[in-house]
Amino acid sequence: MTDLAITQESFIDRLWSKVPLVTLAFWLIKIMATTVGETGADLLSSRLGLGLSITSWIMSAVFAVFLVLQVRAKAYTPALYWMTVVLISVVGTLISDNLVDGLGISLKTTTVAFSLILALVFAAWYNSEETLSIHSIVTRRRELFYWAAVLFTFALGTSAGDLVAEGLDLGYLNAALLFGALIGITAMAYFVFNQDAVMCFWIAYILTRPFGASIGDYFAKPNIAGGLGLGTVTTSIIFMTLIAGLVVYLTATKADSEVVSENA
Repeated sequence: MTDLAITQESFIDRLWSKVPLVTLAFWLIKIMATTVGETGADLLSSRLGLGLSITSWIMSAVFAVFLVLQVRAKAYTPALYWMTVVLISVVGTLISDNLVDGLGISLKTTTVAFSLILALVFAAWYNSEETLSIHSIVTRRRELFYWAAVLFTFALGTSAGDLVAEGLDLGYLNAALLFGALIGITAMAYFVFNQDAVMCFWIAYILTRPFGASIGDYFAKPNIAGGLGLGTVTTSIIFMTLIAGLVVYLTATKADSEVVSENA
């Protein structure tokens, strides 16, 4: 099905893109959301003593509510969209943690499994819509494919980040530097060598998850574990405050809102 073949959606459902423009603010909030996803999941399950199972059920329910609100919205709203991203980051982290810490599945196995699942989501999305561009998220079906892909990028990023930082014993700072370098290479491929924009976007999107998670762990973990020792509470508050500030700015300026024409 091509972009021009959307005949079952009303015009108002197609008028506005449901995701923000990819700006510097987009990447900054995305990275900080992944950081909060990592530290927030640890805070709820460990620091508050809720445990993985209870935390997973609670956060999955909260995420489901916000996802329904996001999908039902007629246009992109910064606060709603980014709260959904923060929550999906927490849920993606918890999915990986449940498999690894709860069921004892190795990080290598979960990394491979999530990679395959994400590949299947992309294949199904492309087979249905003939595009993976986030600039085409203007129908409910495309948005559901989008959020499914986002969920598994977070789950994959959690497992891959932990595998590099802990499984390969590189440490959190070195892991962050490694993933940061890979993001830089991806940016160079797009800006310098004119590689496909959609492919580069999703590669960078996947890599920002372990990058942000490694930063979160580096800030929160104690010195003996290779971190700065700020703790999950302080780290979560710092990054949530920064996210909130940027969201307020975007809400006021509409700097990342995109109008999509009828022929999008």
